[in-house]
Amino acid sequence: MIGGHQALLDAAQSAAGLQNFGDDSFREGLELLVRSLRDEAKLNAKGEAVLQQRLIGHLVQRLQIEEWYRRHPEIDELEIKAPLIGISLPRTGSTALSFLLAEDPHARYLRRWEAAEPCPPPATVVGEDPRIAKAAATERAHAKNHTPSGAQGPAECQDLMALDFKCQLFPAFAHVPSYSDWLLGADLTSTYLYERRALKLLQWRCPDKPWRLKCPTHLVYLDHLDRAFPDARFVMTHRDPAEVMLSVATVYADIIGMFTDKVDYRAVGQLNVEQWSEGMRRALKFRDNGNNARFYDIDFRAMQRDPIGEIRGLYKWLGEPVGEKFEAGMNRWWQHNAATREPSVKADPAQYGLELDKIRPLFADYTARIPAWTAR
Repeated sequence: MIGGHQALLDAAQSAAGLQNFGDDSFREGLELLVRSLRDEAKLNAKGEAVLQQRLIGHLVQRLQIEEWYRRHPEIDELEIKAPLIGISLPRTGSTALSFLLAEDPHARYLRRWEAAEPCPPPATVVGEDPRIAKAAATERAHAKNHTPSGAQGPAECQDLMALDFKCQLFPAFAHVPSYSDWLLGADLTSTYLYERRALKLLQWRCPDKPWRLKCPTHLVYLDHLDRAFPDARFVMTHRDPAEVMLSVATVYADIIGMFTDKVDYRAVGQLNVEQWSEGMRRALKFRDNGNNARFYDIDFRAMQRDPIGEIRGLYKWLGEPVGEKFEAGMNRWWQHNAATREPSVKADPAQYGLELDKIRPLFADYTARIPAWTAR
């Protein structure tokens, strides 16, 4: 059984040899998550072991981040200037987009190995960083990748958000309805401020390059994200929400199924419909509240037809060039991904309690806007 939250705090402090977790904003989420995992998730032995270690790992990283700031307070003087942040419903081609953008030699993206372990700051490591091989081994151990992968590839912001224990990553790992309900109504301002703190650490002593970040769940919390990154610009990918719901529910069920022997498929379907329909409602309100000009929109089908052309359009909007090296890298990655992509298997909507004709009306306001947003 996963230990209580105080036992996890003690274990992290013992492992790190440090005491200071920084601001207490993370504690409520940690307590609620631990309670939900113990009382609701029906974890198997693997789930208990893996998730307990993950929780301790996030706490250890938080301790280490605070220690680096204590030793080098000048890190806080760094700026995160006008990041480009990808938001969207999941399964809309946003991961492929992030891999294409990662080919830009003049931009900085969040690498998977450093997202998982931000400390020590990458610029302080001499020679090959051992976290790269560790992340590659972890990835090889996974039987299935639902999206483009690679230890050096771009990561979503989830691991950095998990440092504050307000993160949609956790409902994707386990059935935690009490935590999920609380999270949907939570204020994630502290989460994004702590992500900003971690990003400063990661860019410390590195060349000054603009960040390219991405996470579909930002859609749910744009007002809070905006408080931490008020000069951010956004790229949003679009696809039929009914197709998305079935696809993302399948991903959740596959992950949850590694950690429990009793997957509640209907609960997985309901969770995703509720989360993403509310997230889209909030995103439309955010855009309507004077922020629409901060968005560049890409249709999933257009991206499949002409990915380089879509990136060129995005960069024209940003006022930045697409150089030869950047374009060659994008072409190379797109061709490799097309040749190695695993075939998708169509799930049965009934297994998840999903009626696609009932999902579409929940997103009607959104889908009505897509043609105008993506018109060129």
